[in-house]
Amino acid sequence: MSYLVGYGSAYPKKVHHRGASIPANQNPSCSDRTWLVSRDPNPNIATGALVGGPSLSDSYNDARDNALQGEPTTTSSALFTGLLSGLDSNTNYTTLTSFT
Repeated sequence: MSYLVGYGSAYPKKVHHRGASIPANQNPSCSDRTWLVSRDPNPNIATGALVGGPSLSDSYNDARDNALQGEPTTTSSALFTGLLSGLDSNTNYTTLTSFT
């Protein structure tokens, strides 16, 4: 299973994220739990979001109300992002144009 949303065929479908779980044409109140408790996959895919990942027993509960594992976060992805940025260290940026 991939914990990077949108990568591969098996990734979290019920990410704990308001923008992903509520249809764009809705205007819910802060107390509206309709989409939080829905068993349907998110109507919007948060492509590229990295969720919390597996539990200590190496399992993942793909439920929208499981914020511990399903919340996209920067703290759990900081190391991963740092490693990926190292792959880009040889890029030549001298061809970028100035905005002045």
